[in-house]
Amino acid sequence: MTTTPRVGVLALQGDVREHVRVLTDLGAEVTRIRRPEELAAVDGLVLPGGESSVIDKLSRAFGMREPVREAIADGMPVYGTCAGLILLADRITDGIEGQQTFGGLDVTVRRNAFGSQVDSFEVDLDIPALGGSPVHAVFIRAPLVEQSGEGVERLATLDDGRVVAVRQGSLLGTSFHPEVTGEHRFHALFLDMVRERVR
Repeated sequence: MTTTPRVGVLALQGDVREHVRVLTDLGAEVTRIRRPEELAAVDGLVLPGGESSVIDKLSRAFGMREPVREAIADGMPVYGTCAGLILLADRITDGIEGQQTFGGLDVTVRRNAFGSQVDSFEVDLDIPALGGSPVHAVFIRAPLVEQSGEGVERLATLDDGRVVAVRQGSLLGTSFHPEVTGEHRFHALFLDMVRERVR
């Protein structure tokens, strides 16, 4: 049995290339996912940052919405960054009219919680679950976890207590973009989750 994790990056819109590079650097076999049959061939999935409402619409247009929802329900490890976190949330506030998510994470997420592109910022976060040095986090039109259910582990908060990284079972979500700062530990954690699932 191969020990190389087979993972996909949902490649409908967003910063797909950056995730592919990080996951490849970590030794994973990576596929860009646009069709249901491609999703069926991987053991884990990354939902990239981008525009959550656009990814939502494209997932329906490409016939990917239900396959992704089924994969999540079946326990496939999924990691969502920024827009990807929004897409994993069971509930969103201030979504555009008709906007849907894949769901699975028992959280309420607010889109663009910090304002527009000009309000982007960077901060160092202590994340005990990852160990080692603080994570340098980049927030670009980032969402915020406003509420979370009992089964949701809060991995990271800002100094004011607002939640920006969570894990629930096989699902992982961050408000920020580790893939753009050379921070590999979240992706490594995701790949560990994939290996555990495959075992």
